[in-house]
Amino acid sequence: MTRGAGPVWGLVAAAGAGLRFGADTPKQFAPLAGRPMLAHAIGGLASDGRVRAVMVVLPPGDPTFRRLGLRFGCDVLLAEGGEDRSGSVANGLARLAAAAGAAPGDWVLVHDAARPCLHPEDLAALIDAGLGHPTGALLASPVRDTLKRARAGAGNGEAVVDATVSRDRMWRALTPQMFRLADLAAALSEAAGRGAAVTDDAEAVEGWAARRGRPPPRLVEARYENLKVTAPGDLDAAGRVLAARAGGRG
Repeated sequence: MTRGAGPVWGLVAAAGAGLRFGADTPKQFAPLAGRPMLAHAIGGLASDGRVRAVMVVLPPGDPTFRRLGLRFGCDVLLAEGGEDRSGSVANGLARLAAAAGAAPGDWVLVHDAARPCLHPEDLAALIDAGLGHPTGALLASPVRDTLKRARAGAGNGEAVVDATVSRDRMWRALTPQMFRLADLAAALSEAAGRGAAVTDDAEAVEGWAARRGRPPPRLVEARYENLKVTAPGDLDAAGRVLAARAGGRG
């Protein structure tokens, strides 16, 4: 661990119902390469020895995770989710402080349960970058596709091209995202107080930091294979990534 940088903790947001996934069970428990998808997300964070423990935020009252009997390379703690993702992350942060003794200045890596393909080298690069930055850092990837803004077509409601949007300086935000516990908790609380619906933790921290004269979070380029499983077909793509990695091809 970098001297004076403070401990590093993991937090996996896994409290969603996964309604868009269209399955009978929450998508975080969908089978993937012989394990529940959530296990791969937790294992991704546990792959770096600097991570002391991982807090997993689950749907309130859901007994599934406990029944699985999973084991990882670090301690795994549990918290119950809130009304939305930001509330769930806030609950996890509070639980880290109460149950694990995490201090306000400690670093927390917030990861999505739906991202099972985190590469250990990307995680190591993120931690290195975050520890050396006053605000934090997040994994991201530059947009390489041509971007189209859409509008509704005349009469039939189908989407048509409204304009081509420049991809210059555009990045896709991924997870994990790394911030100090107290900073992230304060940023999420401030966003909730304003009624702002933030789409990721970095969005909350960006505005919070700017209002305090702090620099914006650093972008750390990651592999495109750090995909998000949203639809059932995404599981196949994730399975191919994990199989290639297990075979030494990734």
